Amino acid sequence: MNKKTRIVIADDHAVLRESLAALLGTQEDFYVQGKAKDGQEAVALVNKYHPDVLVLDLFMPNSDGFEVLGMLERSGSRVSSVILTGSENQTDYVQVVRLGARGLVLKGDDPERLFAAIRSVAAGEIAFDDEIAQQVLGAMAKKQPGERQAQPASINRLSQREREISFLVARGMKNRDIAAQLSISENTVKRHLQSIFAKTGSRDRLELAVLALSELSNAAA
Repeated sequence: MNKKTRIVIADDHAVLRESLAALLGTQEDFYVQGKAKDGQEAVALVNKYHPDVLVLDLFMPNSDGFEVLGMLERSGSRVSSVILTGSENQTDYVQVVRLGARGLVLKGDDPERLFAAIRSVAAGEIAFDDEIAQQVLGAMAKKQPGERQAQPASINRLSQREREISFLVARGMKNRDIAAQLSISENTVKRHLQSIFAKTGSRDRLELAVLALSELSNAAA
């Protein structure tokens, strides 16, 4: 049990919710702890079970997915969330990422994509389709009207190697791919990332990716 990724599912459609639980149950490394029929129940189950991953539908009654993410963020619940949605609206994608989601899978995608997304976010990675990731990160890296640019000098505090790793993270590369690209070990990449997070104040790979893209945007301006 301890080796399994513990999951809570939130979807207001009973058939889809039960089917999704059965589907995830086919994976030996997954354990579905709870199933929520609305946003309020999703928050309650996360607070009760403290799962590794929350698979969250965006549009539900009694607090939708956006509200759920906001409540979890405000309460300090650091559950890794994967959004499962039929929306094709980039604004929705950007909003859920700003609210703390670390993965997004479309309902029309293959099950393997969902499995991979759950495993990625449980491991601290981000899980977005390449095209969606670039859209979201690009939109988040842009300075909004009236918004102060956060930590403009943070990347400049990094060593050359740390900067290289930061920009590769911004391209969506995983640790093993970064290690291969730079001809270093995966453990060395992990040690560099720990230093990068400490120096920049980034809480995770997504915040680091946004910071790195902001740096690139400023340099190109």
